[in-house]
Amino acid sequence: MPLDLTRIRALCFDVDGTISDTDDHIVAQLARMLDAVPGVSGRRSERVARQVVMGLETPVHGAYALLDRLGLDVPVSRLRERIKATRQRQADPGHTRNPEALDEVPHEMMAGVKEMLVKLAEHYPMATISTGSAPRVERFLEHYGVRDLFKAVVGAQTTRRMKPHPEPLLYAAQQMGVEPAACLMIGDTTIDVRTGVSAGAQTVGVLCGFGTERELRDAGVGLVLRTTSDLLGVLQPAQDALGKTASPEPEIPG
Repeated sequence: MPLDLTRIRALCFDVDGTISDTDDHIVAQLARMLDAVPGVSGRRSERVARQVVMGLETPVHGAYALLDRLGLDVPVSRLRERIKATRQRQADPGHTRNPEALDEVPHEMMAGVKEMLVKLAEHYPMATISTGSAPRVERFLEHYGVRDLFKAVVGAQTTRRMKPHPEPLLYAAQQMGVEPAACLMIGDTTIDVRTGVSAGAQTVGVLCGFGTERELRDAGVGLVLRTTSDLLGVLQPAQDALGKTASPEPEIPG
């Protein structure tokens, strides 16, 4: 079903793979590991790493969905955070640094997204909804100077339930002072689409992250874009100076 632009009063953004270039970060890390494997070094290591990361998307999100149905999503997330904090304290026995910030390197922001957020914030209240921790998202947004553009930062522990349950979006809508049906949920996975649909919001899927177009459409997405910054041309075309996607054109074999 196409988007009804007249309904949209607020924007809810997923973070990893939507605002943050997380998949490329993970691919690069895995490629460095594979580079030491005979016969998989060089450009092949990056290709194999990307295939592995994209191949894991469906089962990982399926596991999240199962945890949600069993009511175990939040307990598992909190256990994961406690394990992470314990490991970080062990790595810094003198406690000389903030444990949550240990070894955390901010990911790159998706191309054109900062400029898009600045322009869209002039017209819509905005929130982020992530299955990661809210403090990590806060630090990411502050690092790129866009934290003040968001009315709410919703993380794994902000609400009792996580995506794909609608509660995080319902909470974000309340913080922005709008009805859930007036929200547009933007994300790169079926988890994001299902969150929006279950809350009665409209949805946009982007192909710059972990999901595929077929998966997004099967989940009932309203619109699919090649990359997140393309949203500006949909919602505020007069402010889209380039008038084209920030994603490079696919190469045509010669």
